[in-house]
Amino acid sequence: MARTRKAKVSSANATSPKVEIPEDEQWRLIDESGILDKIQTPGVTKDIANAEHTTVRAEEEETPLADEIFSAAILIMPFTFFFLLMDILIHQQYARQPGFKELAGRLANNIPILSLFVFYTSRHKADRRTQALLFLISLFVGPRMIWLINRGSWLVNMRQCPPFATVWLYAVVQMNLGLAVASLILIFGWVWWSGMKLLL
Repeated sequence: MARTRKAKVSSANATSPKVEIPEDEQWRLIDESGILDKIQTPGVTKDIANAEHTTVRAEEEETPLADEIFSAAILIMPFTFFFLLMDILIHQQYARQPGFKELAGRLANNIPILSLFVFYTSRHKADRRTQALLFLISLFVGPRMIWLINRGSWLVNMRQCPPFATVWLYAVVQMNLGLAVASLILIFGWVWWSGMKLLL
């Protein structure tokens, strides 16, 4: 009799489908059971269930220096060309023909500073303090450049407008969308209130 019962139980177990529990659920059950709290192995923490997620986050957050330099270079190159374009255009506006030596000198003076600025701000772009700094830079540089275009002398404009235009564009590009839109609205509100012109 006992043999027939055992046979029935074993045959029932053989025919019942196996239930697969997802790995996240398995870790949740292990964590709730408290077994991990009793293990005192060095290097094993209570958050074993989240170990994989933690390592993935750490890998995402800690990018190698070479990757950061490459990412900064991807931004530095177009903004260098933008600076050069603005420099050529402002000279053309005042009927000046800048020579190669003059343009190379301006690039040599301004690009190292721009490169450091781009590297550090792009490295910490997600930080709120960096976003606030970019917002304040945008609010200072944008109105200053517009004021120079309207009221500044041609020599001051040729010296200051290309770097201001480059930094302003970079700050707007690197800001979060909400901050970028807010800064542009505030600047254009100031332009309207002060009666400045955007283009001469």
